[in-house]
Amino acid sequence: MNIAITAGLQLMPPGFAAGLSVWSREYGTPGSATWANQANAAIVAADQDFGSCLEINKVEDTTRIRFMGETPILPGTYLRISARVKAISGPRPTVRIGGWAGDGVRNHVTGLDELGDNVALPGYGKVVEVSAIVGTGNRRGVDMVWGAAPIYGHFGIDLIGTNGGAVRIESLRIEDVTSVFLREMMDIVDVRDYGAVGNGITDDRAAFAAADSAAKGRVIVVPAGTYRIGSDLTISAPVRFTGRLTMPRAARLTLMGSFDYPSYAEAFGDETEGLKRALQALFSFTDHVELNLRGRRVDLTEPLIMTEIAPGLTEFSTRRLICNGELRIVDGPAWNTGVATSQGTYDVNQPTTLSNVANVANIEVGSLITGPGVGREVYVKAKNVGARTLTLSQPFHGGSGTRAYTFKRFRYMLDFLGMDEMSRVNIAEMEFSMGGRASFLMLPANGQMFHIRDCYISGPGDRGITSVGRGCQDMLIDRCQFLSSEISLNAQARTSVAINVNANDVKIRDSRFVRFGTFLVATGSGHLIVGNHWFQGDDTASGTRVPGLVIAQKNCMMAISGNYIDNAIVEWTNEYDVFPDFGPNEYSFGGLSISSNHFTVKQVLADYAFLSIRPYGRNHHIHGLTVSNNVFLVIGPKIQRVDKVDTTFSDLDYSRMRNILFDGNNFNGVLDYVANPIQITHTQSTAQASWVVPLTNCLPFGAWAKNVDSLVAVSVIQNAANARVTEMPWVRTQQGANRQNLQVEWAQPAKGKVTIRARMDEPG
Repeated sequence: MNIAITAGLQLMPPGFAAGLSVWSREYGTPGSATWANQANAAIVAADQDFGSCLEINKVEDTTRIRFMGETPILPGTYLRISARVKAISGPRPTVRIGGWAGDGVRNHVTGLDELGDNVALPGYGKVVEVSAIVGTGNRRGVDMVWGAAPIYGHFGIDLIGTNGGAVRIESLRIEDVTSVFLREMMDIVDVRDYGAVGNGITDDRAAFAAADSAAKGRVIVVPAGTYRIGSDLTISAPVRFTGRLTMPRAARLTLMGSFDYPSYAEAFGDETEGLKRALQALFSFTDHVELNLRGRRVDLTEPLIMTEIAPGLTEFSTRRLICNGELRIVDGPAWNTGVATSQGTYDVNQPTTLSNVANVANIEVGSLITGPGVGREVYVKAKNVGARTLTLSQPFHGGSGTRAYTFKRFRYMLDFLGMDEMSRVNIAEMEFSMGGRASFLMLPANGQMFHIRDCYISGPGDRGITSVGRGCQDMLIDRCQFLSSEISLNAQARTSVAINVNANDVKIRDSRFVRFGTFLVATGSGHLIVGNHWFQGDDTASGTRVPGLVIAQKNCMMAISGNYIDNAIVEWTNEYDVFPDFGPNEYSFGGLSISSNHFTVKQVLADYAFLSIRPYGRNHHIHGLTVSNNVFLVIGPKIQRVDKVDTTFSDLDYSRMRNILFDGNNFNGVLDYVANPIQITHTQSTAQASWVVPLTNCLPFGAWAKNVDSLVAVSVIQNAANARVTEMPWVRTQQGANRQNLQVEWAQPAKGKVTIRARMDEPG
């Protein structure tokens, strides 16, 4: 490239023989004194070395000969100013190239290097060429680095040193030497050409912005160096980094033309910092909705805490996608669980507040709370240090009182807690490798529609996805693999939880959950658990099995369909009830549909049951439950039944059972076939007026024999004399000590066979 050719610019000054009125004795600016008619300056017509030239008798300490024409200084161009000089007589001066930098309003740009190197004249009549290169960029070989502020210059030579000598100057040459630094056909724009210094101290933001403005489809290159960017910067052009950037944490870098993780990692020279900066830009209003890791693995040295990554970002509800890569932790103290203990006072009249917390300052928001009367997966949602109070994600069930509690704050790879609201975050085709040290995702306290799909959640140390509030509303989890770090432990020794939810309408579909302590702890309603496989067995004989799915909402309006439930219990509780006894203005257990699932278990004790209801208070009952078309398979020793009531705290009220369908299920390795309604055939061999029909092992949950839908004789009914009995009997329900028998009543002793369809509930 040569701007004299490509831009048609006149760079070369006229020869001295054309007149000295355009040659200044000062700095070349308009109105400065010229060399015209000066007694100590003369044109020599025929010098043997130079031909026509200028002879100067030096009478001032610094004698300047500056061209008054304005030589343009363009970004990305480099000019060589040179002159051939020789000493004639008297003291020999030192010679140098000099310049004067001007900006767009014809003012002097101060603070720049405007002088070339000093060159001594070795002897009389010996020709010496003095030269210097001026340009906008800080490159090797550039004598005067002027940056982007000057747009023109006045150039010439200076004679310095002892006065009284005479020198001759052939001419002043100004040439474009950009091709020395850059190849002739450029598709790149170098930020150094626009004034970037790269010393880690100077703010280079303006240079980057200027380079971006000039790129016009070309690629910006950032050479080696450390470039400080002092405030928000948006670069529209594609950019390639060799050097690295430093920015204040609150400043945002938006790479519009290179918006992917590798570009940010190169920009900041650190994988964790690069991902932080990329996420900071993603969760702002840019033209990009997707952060693609381009298949890269990112080694994280610390959690990605969104409130720290993007200071000032309090809410965001526009869809954003993080995809196509792997995050893997680098073990270190940043992943250590924070642990605190403290006494606190719980008052049932303030169900989500813990008061008089002695150690409140050291308890982190987002901590898991454990202690007497606390249900599973209850977290600190907020705290008030001055008031010594904690806000709880769920109420306690243990009643009022002052007790000691433990608080554990797990460390999450992605942590959105602390934001006022965060919604519509999508994570797809990612692997999160936690090595048994970190947890995966802490949701914001408020938000909706997080979507995790086609991801591997590998080796979480404590938790997979945690909700301390309503950030799980409408959450979707599709086709994901959750792989526990506790696979080798016995089931009862595991403590990890894959997911907990508090809000409504969560969909978990087509995913696998391998040997967690618990697959899901769910409160809220409207959840769909469809097509998943969760398994929680171990390699022990006659092993203990623990809940895989914990439903902590009485009236849950939940569907569990088409799942493979392997060595795990579905447990239904009301452990978040501040008043756990059934009251007059609430629903009890209901709204649950369990259909078309494969339940299997291997090598367990006979009292194991796939479905367990655990009321934490008195007088609860079931009013709306469907368990249909499931397969129950036991491998190894048989179990007694598939269902039970855990009476650790209380039993159910069997007098109030209503609207229960337990039908169409397959039982293999189960001693008691249970159904509701149950169809049973009773044979009475000896004539009795009252036939006792036991339903002890037939009705779900060991409930009462409350109703009879039908009774049909399937043989001839005879009296004691073997005469035919044609009368219609009637039935007594809820008979026996446990109210689990029916009595068929006849007007006379009778014998024969009947089929009865009986129920444990009121069907309407």
